[in-house]
Order: sequence, then C-alpha cells, then structure tokens
Amino acid sequence: MALDPRPLIVHLVSRFDTGGLENGVVNLVNHLPHHAWRHAVLALTSVTDFRRRILRSDVEFIALDKGPGHGTFLYSRLARIFRELAPSIVHTRNLAALEMTVPAWLVGVPVRIHGEHGRDIGDLDGSRRRYQWLRRFYRPFVTHYVAVSRDLRGYLVERVGIPAGKIDEICNGVDTERFRPVPARAPIDDCPFRDPNLWLVGTVGRMQPVKDQATLARAFVRAIDRDPAQRQRLRLVLVGEGPVREDARSILAAANCADLAWLPGERRDIPEILRGLDCFVLPSLAEGISNTILEAMASGLPVIATAVGGNPELVEPGHSGELVPPGDSEALADRILAYADSPEVARAAGRNGRARAERQYSLAGMVQRYHALYERLWAANGAAAPRPKAA
Repeated sequence: MALDPRPLIVHLVSRFDTGGLENGVVNLVNHLPHHAWRHAVLALTSVTDFRRRILRSDVEFIALDKGPGHGTFLYSRLARIFRELAPSIVHTRNLAALEMTVPAWLVGVPVRIHGEHGRDIGDLDGSRRRYQWLRRFYRPFVTHYVAVSRDLRGYLVERVGIPAGKIDEICNGVDTERFRPVPARAPIDDCPFRDPNLWLVGTVGRMQPVKDQATLARAFVRAIDRDPAQRQRLRLVLVGEGPVREDARSILAAANCADLAWLPGERRDIPEILRGLDCFVLPSLAEGISNTILEAMASGLPVIATAVGGNPELVEPGHSGELVPPGDSEALADRILAYADSPEVARAAGRNGRARAERQYSLAGMVQRYHALYERLWAANGAAAPRPKAA
C-alpha cells in the first residue's frame, strides 16, 4: 500500500471538548490545505462529541483517559503512539499538555510546537513561579512557541525567558460567514424571550470559575435594582454548562430575577444564539484571545468585556464595546444599563466591531499564518520524519 506523502500534525490537548482552544484546533483541521497536511487529535483525557465539528473524514482521534496529576507514566505509551503515527509536527496546547513534548523529543519528532492560549483560575495573572518554572523546565524540548495574544507573548519572553525569536504571535480568527449580523434580532430556538421590544444581554461559554458568569448574574440583578423599569425589558441569556451555572441560578433566584433569565445549558447553535442577542458580555477573570468575543464582533454585537489578557486587544472602548475591571459587578451593571438605554449607540458599536473582525481577525488570515509557520518549521528541521509502515 502506498504511503501518504503529506506530513502529519498531531494536535495534543488536555481534553477535546467545547472550548475556545479546541475550536481553534477544529478551524485549523477543517481549513488548512487538505493537500498539504494530515491531522490527528490526541487528548490526554477524553474526546467528546465535539469531534463532530471536524468535517474531514481522515482525522484520527486518540484519548488516553489520563487522571489528575503529572503524566510521566504516559511517556512510554505516547512514545509508542508517536512511533506508529510518525508525525512531522506535534503541536501541544497550554500547560497541561506541555510535558508531552518530552516523549515527542525522545522518539525524534522533528518539530514540536507549543501554544499558549490563556490562563486558568490557578494563575490568573501569570505570577505563579511554579508554572513559570515548569515552562522553563520543558523549554529544551520545544522547537517553537505560538502565543495567541501580545499579553501571552510578553509573559513567555519576560517571565519564562523564552527568546523572542522562538515565538510567533498568531491571533485567533473568526469565520465571518458563519458568524454574521442580521438586520434585526432573530428569535432563538426554545428561548422564552421572543418579544422584539426586549433587550437581551448574554454570554456563551464554559461555565467554569475562570469565566465568572456569576459576576454577570450579580451585575444583571444590580441593573434591575438600580432601574426597576428595566424589569419589563432587560433579559439575561447565559449559555453553557459547568459548576457556575448553578451559582448563577441561585443568585438570580435569590433576587427574584429567575424569570428574567434563560440558562439552557450547552448549545451547538452558537451563531444563531448570538444573532438573537442585543449585547454580548464576557465577564472572565483571565483570557488569551477570546473566540467568543471575536464571534460576537463578527455577529455585529457590542461587546462588554473585562480588561484581562487579550481582551483589550480586541475591544476598543467607546468604539466597538466597553471594558470593565474583572469581578466588578457594579461597573458591569453600569455598562449594561448604558447600552440598554442607548440602543443606537450599542448598534453602532456592533457595526464597528463587525468591520474590525472582517479587517483584522479573519479565519483565512489565521489559517494562512499557521500554514506558513508549519511549512517554515518543517523545512528548517529537515522535513525527513520517518513514515509509518505500510499496512
């Protein structure tokens, strides 16, 4: 049997499930030139139904069912997998996957790329020395780095000590055809808030502590308290699954606002949900470059976001949205009420955000930058990875 001459990229993540990082992998696999690259997705823990987002039929998915803690016990197993797959490139993402560059190095994978996509609740500002030290420890096993924001690139250079020449900054891109504005807010399937006179503010994402949807619930309650007339018009949409969902429910119920909010859990129809909002809010405590902000911008929504991570790189205060301090429900309530009271200002901000998404954050541009990076590193490191044996 003839061997496939296309180089193989193994995308190595902690868990292949709903999330911005994982959505980036989906976009790359679907849109990188099919004639140029093959792909496999390797998850340290599990691969969920999220895999259906990948449209190619030639992608292999591997789940290792790893438990908590370090994964050195997986090195021999990963080494066998790498020998069998014979990848040209292993691309790890975030700290949880970084240590797996070691078995890739041991078996001679010629290109080992590590991507930094954001921070979690345990290291919101990147100050934890232990995480800096771990990144330094694995530095010799990494060929090159990708940072999705200036903030993360600065972290790698200034706190971890990675040479600037070993880092490419590649911002996430958004599919501006899939995420597009509509002339008037469209009703969302199953959502009870269908009256066109309502003002729907909402967010989409994993309901984990780092995303801090609880602060958005508090801000919504505070907005109603400050302007009771908004009880007739203002509505909250929180889409996603996770432990913070019940926290948000409790906050809303305690304030007698449960009937003003819709929390449907995880949904797959995110473009349609965004087209059913009037304003998008991202209350995160930490971010890399937020896919959901980009999707909201592309959908023509004004964006209110916390001034963390790469958010200030995306949101232009007073032009396409507003920035607030993290965890500040009072400031968030201010901005929500300001847009609700001035819908024309909000719609103008949404138009500005759409124009910026088209101009600076296209999916095609992101894919082209990754394609060029993969080609450059592959050529520079020999382009001679061993091939798997024919069946």
